Parts: sequence; C-alpha cells; structure tokens
Amino acid sequence: MSMSNSKLNMNNLEDVKKSLNLRTLRVCVVGIGRIGLPTALSFAKSGLQTIGVDINENLVSTINSGVFPLKDEPGYEEIFNDVIKNKMFSATTKIEDAIPNSDLILLSLPTPMDKNNVPDYSALRDSASKLSKFLSPNSLIIVESTIEPGFIEDEMVPIISKSDQLKIGENFFIGVCPENANPGEILHDFTNLPRLVGSINKQTTEIITFIYDFVFAVELVIMPDCKTANAVKLTTNVFRDINIAFINELSLMFEKLGIDTLKVLEAAKKKYNFQIHYPGAGVGGPCLPINSYQLLNAARRSGVNLSMIEYSRQINEKMPEHVIKLTLDAFKECKKPIQNNDILILGVSYKPDVKDIQLTPAKHIIKKLQDLGANIHIYDPYFSSSQVFGINVEENLDAVISKVDASIIITAHKEFRNISLPVFNKMKSPILVDTRGIIDPMDAKQAKLIFRGLGRGKL
Repeated sequence: MSMSNSKLNMNNLEDVKKSLNLRTLRVCVVGIGRIGLPTALSFAKSGLQTIGVDINENLVSTINSGVFPLKDEPGYEEIFNDVIKNKMFSATTKIEDAIPNSDLILLSLPTPMDKNNVPDYSALRDSASKLSKFLSPNSLIIVESTIEPGFIEDEMVPIISKSDQLKIGENFFIGVCPENANPGEILHDFTNLPRLVGSINKQTTEIITFIYDFVFAVELVIMPDCKTANAVKLTTNVFRDINIAFINELSLMFEKLGIDTLKVLEAAKKKYNFQIHYPGAGVGGPCLPINSYQLLNAARRSGVNLSMIEYSRQINEKMPEHVIKLTLDAFKECKKPIQNNDILILGVSYKPDVKDIQLTPAKHIIKKLQDLGANIHIYDPYFSSSQVFGINVEENLDAVISKVDASIIITAHKEFRNISLPVFNKMKSPILVDTRGIIDPMDAKQAKLIFRGLGRGKL
C-alpha cells in the first residue's frame, strides 16, 4: 500500500472533517490482534485507507494472503474480505514505513502481567519510542489499550517527546478511547456500546469524538482527560472481578450448607438493585485479572492500599484449587485413586464460545491434576485437532468419552450445554464435575452420575 507524506493537520477540526468526508484521512493501527484487527477493519470499512502493524510475521502474512484469522468473531470475515478486495486494508511488520505516512495512529497493544503480577507496558513503551522517531508532525495518536490512570501523561508523552521535533499540544496530539468489547461479540459491541473519550485538551477531544462518531456511530462519553477515561474503564471491569469473587466466596459456603448458589442468584436478581455474577473455576482472559492488577499497581505508585481488590484476586485465583478438591472428593466416592486415571477437560477457553486461553483457569487445573498423576485429555471445539498445554486436543467427544474415568466442565461452551447426560455414562467411571453451573444436579443424580457442581450444595 503506498501512501504519500501527510499534510493533514490533525489539530484542525475543519481539516479533519473534510478529510473524513473525502475519505483521505490515513489510518495506522499498531497491534492487530483480537481487538486491533476488528478496529482496523472498522476504519477501513468506513472508507479510510488503513494499514495494520504487528510484530507477528505469521499474522501479517495470513492477513495479506486474504485469510481472516479470527474465525470466532461473527460478522467480521465479510468486512475483511471486502476491504482486502478493495485494497483499503493491508498489514505490515514495518512500523517505520507505516507511521510516517499516517495521519491517525491507533495503539491497540497488549498489556499482560509479568510473573509478579505487575502490568507489562513494554509494547506501548516500544511503540512510543518508535513514534518519537517516525511520527510526522501534526499527527494524532489514540491509545485504545487499557492502561492505568496516568500512564499517558507520565510515560507515553515524555517518551514520544524525547525527539526535539515533537512537542505535545503543538505538533503532536494524543488521546484515549479505551476499547469496550467482549471477545466473540466484538462487532455487536463496537456498533452498540458507548465509548469513553479523553485527551490532552478540549480541541483534541472534539476531533477524536468526530472521528469515532464517523466510524462507529455509538454514544461517546466525554471525559475531562486521559487518566479519567482510563479510570472509568478499569473501574467497570474491576467491579466485575470483585463481584465474581464475592459470589465465588459465597458459593464455597453454600456448598457446605447444602444450598444451590444458582437458585440463590436466580431469585436474587429479581431485586431491582442486584447485578448477577456467577461462580466458576476462576477468572481468566486479557481483561479482568489484568485490570485488577493495573489498579493495584496504580495504588502502589500512589501509596494507597486497595485491600478489597487484592483480596478478590486471591479468592478468584484459589478457585482452581477448589475444582481439584471437588474432583478428588468424587474419586474418593468412587473408591478410585486419581493417580494413573484418565480425566477429560471439557473446554480450555477462558470464556464460552471463543478461541482464547489467555490466563485461563484450565491451565492451573490441568497442571495440578498432572502433578497428582492423572492422565489428561482435552476436548474443546475451538481447539479441535490442535495442541494446548502440550496435550493433543480430541477431535470429538464420542471418540474419547469411553476412555476416561472422569470429566470436568471448565468452559460453558454452547456445545456442552446441549450434551445429553447419558453420554457421561459411557465413561469408565461415572464422575462428572461441573464448574460452570450448566448441569442440573437432580438430572445428574437421575442419570446415576457421581456429580460435583461448584457451589451447587450437596445431593
């Protein structure tokens, strides 16, 4: 894709409006993974020449050969095929070629955790260093990655400004518009959910708002600055993490009391001010655990103690241990050792109906079961015939069910919700552990299964 040098002043609202109407504004999206690629496709679909940058060479060549990599994101394959055919979108590994020729640079980069649970912003810092070298004057940068409050002001701007040519608010401009999308539902969320906008000044906020309104046409919630926008994003996600921890903790007690947590929740949600959250094997994915640690990191930097968030993390991270306890209890009832017996893991994705194992609790559960001497098999329709955690994933359930002594449901994929219970009677032992509340305990009892349901009381 050839782009000539930019002359557009991204600090002039009228110029930006005109370039959008004429479809001459050029976009670069740095990081074209789960969120970045749909973002780039959305900009390209609106008629803006878009280039995606990524360090993953395989991903870039896959995209440029016309193959859509996110098969579990409904609606985007058609958009992808269209913008590739119309030459509105292509990908490259060469950030130094893409940035100078773009007017708008979007950063959609991962912010994983290191082994000490400290957020790792190295991808954003590296990009900021590249921007300091290659950014054309009067360009606009928008950070879509979820970051802790203050990161733009304290780190991004100083790194980009270390070049004498670039001065914030004079000849380069920066803002945030944190992504707000659920994997597996990104197209729906991008076209329906409100977005937060914050930036370095009122003018830049107006310009960002106009651009996002042009591309996404969703409600845009204006924030006073970057750090407030990022604080909102983290607050909403950490709220979920804390509430899941609350329900997880309750479910452990209800189990002992012989109370079915799901029956409690179904009745509780009838109260107008109760927001339902469900217990489970743990909390994974690229958002909730990381977002909690981002706020905890911000707290450390500020000399503040966020003990509720800290404790919630501990509870959620202990849930895989409880799954092991339930499994061992079921084997005990069956009078079988877990050692040298075969266990089938149903679902390794961190959430239903997506192909994604980031921080999945399945990893901890599998590792612990292997440490106890069990032989592990995996069936997950999204990873069929591939390898996960060094284990070959089964092609179908029927082929493996008669070879195992127990099954543990870890992910509530739609397919698992529709399994007929007698299928589990084909196992060598009738042990079924359900961590996601998709099996009715009474149905399991009728099917003569040795059943353990997380938070489901006692049969």
